[in-house]
Amino acid sequence: MSRTRTAQLMDGAGLARRVVEEASDRAAEVTRRSGATPCLATVLVGEDPASVTYVRMKRARCAKAGIESRLVSLPAATTTAELVETLRSLSRDTGVHGILLQHPCGPHIDERAAFEAIAPEKDVDGVTMSSFGAMSFGLPGFASCTPGGIMRLLDEYDVDPAGRHAVVVGRSAILGKPVGMLLLARDATVTYCHSRTSDLAATVREADIVVAAVGRPRLIRGEDIKPGAVVIDAGYNPGNIGDVDFDTARLRARLITPVPGGVGPMTIAVLLAQTVTAATTQLGLVRG
Repeated sequence: MSRTRTAQLMDGAGLARRVVEEASDRAAEVTRRSGATPCLATVLVGEDPASVTYVRMKRARCAKAGIESRLVSLPAATTTAELVETLRSLSRDTGVHGILLQHPCGPHIDERAAFEAIAPEKDVDGVTMSSFGAMSFGLPGFASCTPGGIMRLLDEYDVDPAGRHAVVVGRSAILGKPVGMLLLARDATVTYCHSRTSDLAATVREADIVVAAVGRPRLIRGEDIKPGAVVIDAGYNPGNIGDVDFDTARLRARLITPVPGGVGPMTIAVLLAQTVTAATTQLGLVRG
């Protein structure tokens, strides 16, 4: 009697631990050689419970990696102008090497204006237009953390995007759009889809690599996964539910990320790694 084969899980948590361990070693080297500790400043507007929890988790990971974590908490009533000035001040602070603006910041905040107040060399979250442009043209800069983590996961599992058809479901400025550009840079043929795509399922069925990043629970059904495809679920919805119907998709995919434990841990790991890289550059150190 034959058994139904299921997809291999892509262990983002395990890979993230190794990325953080490497970042920790590099952070210690930075401190030894310069006397300075790599520093990540996180700006939090208001007290949204999910954001507060996420920031607390990031600060704990920083501490374990030997990275200084500076928290700047601002009241919910902070204006865009006040937030911009805070970010510009941190950009001028030589003791800060990376800046993270925890978002969402509230409907009254112009987040794009706030992001653009972050100096490109300190944009370790990869959210500025400068970072997106550099990434798109293959120039030095920082990738958006979640897309960067997705690419590391693909490399870890020997998935070469070259010549593959990658379908990205989602078009956000910090996830969908940049991950498509990173895949394109690796010679994938990229199709962007979104909530208004006509017959989304038909496009997904053609994908060798599916990146789900639209924020709709179980939008991608297992029956629409091409047999043997690689499925990256970058969605996170209440109840630890991704954008892919995991139970059915794993019956057809070759590789699949779980939610949680897949893409999420890689996001924070890349953030820490890029903070250490930023410190190394700003302090004039060359890794030997």
